Amino acid sequence: MLMQWVVNTTLKGLTGVLCRVDDAQLARVPQHGPLIVVANHINFLDAPVLFSRVHPRRVTGFVKSETWQNPALAFLFDTWRTIPLERGEADVRAFRAGLAALRDGAILAVAPEGTRSGHGRLQPGRPGVVLLALHSGAPILPLVYYGGERFHDNVRRLRRTDFRIVVGQPFYLDARGSKVTQAVRQAMVDEMMYQIAALLPPDYRGVYADLDSATEYYLRFPEGSASNLPSQRIEGQRIEGQRIERISTDS
Repeated sequence: MLMQWVVNTTLKGLTGVLCRVDDAQLARVPQHGPLIVVANHINFLDAPVLFSRVHPRRVTGFVKSETWQNPALAFLFDTWRTIPLERGEADVRAFRAGLAALRDGAILAVAPEGTRSGHGRLQPGRPGVVLLALHSGAPILPLVYYGGERFHDNVRRLRRTDFRIVVGQPFYLDARGSKVTQAVRQAMVDEMMYQIAALLPPDYRGVYADLDSATEYYLRFPEGSASNLPSQRIEGQRIEGQRIERISTDS
C-alpha cells in the first residue's frame, strides 16, 4: 500500500534523526506467518519505531478508541490498520479483529502492561493477550525497548536519544489441559512478562525483577529455540482453583 510506505518511510527517517536506533535485532523477526509480538510500552516512540522498521511486513495492534478523536492520529492508525479497543470492557469486536489479522498472516503487537510506563520499568501484565494466543495458536515473540524514556529530556537539551531494541526467542502458550481460569490466565501472562524482563537490563525489570521467581510451565519453546531466562532451575506451576502443584523441569 503506497500510503503505508510513505508514512513508514517518513517515520523511519524522522525517528532516525531524533534517535540513535539500535534495531539490528529486528532481523530476527520472521518474514512470514502470523506472529504475536509481546513488548513493553514506554511512550509514543515505541509504535513508530517498530512499525516503520518491520515494514513491509504488516504490523497491527490495539489502540484505545479515544485516539481516533485526534484527526492526525486517526489518519496514522488507520494507515497502519490498527484495531480500536474499547477500554474497561470485554471488547469482542476487537478480539475478533485481532484473530482475523493473525489469520491473514500479520504481526499483532501487544503490550501486556496495557498502558505506557513513561519511566521504562515493567508494570504488571494484564491477561488479555492470553486468549488471543490460545485461540490463534500463533507463536509469541518477546521484544523490548529501552532508552526511549529519556527522549523528552534529551529533546530539551537538543540531544539525540539512544533507543535500543532487543528481540528474544519465540515460544507458544500451552494450557496443558488446564481449565483456563482467571488465575491460570494471570499465571500465563506473568510467565510471558518474565520472558520480556529477561531481555531488559536489571534496572528496567520493575515488578518482574526477581527472575529466580519465574516459571515456564505454560510456555512451549520450539525445537532449536530456548528460554529467554538465564540458565537456571525453572519450576513450573500448575494452577487449578486453589491448588498449586510445582513441577520441576530439570532433566
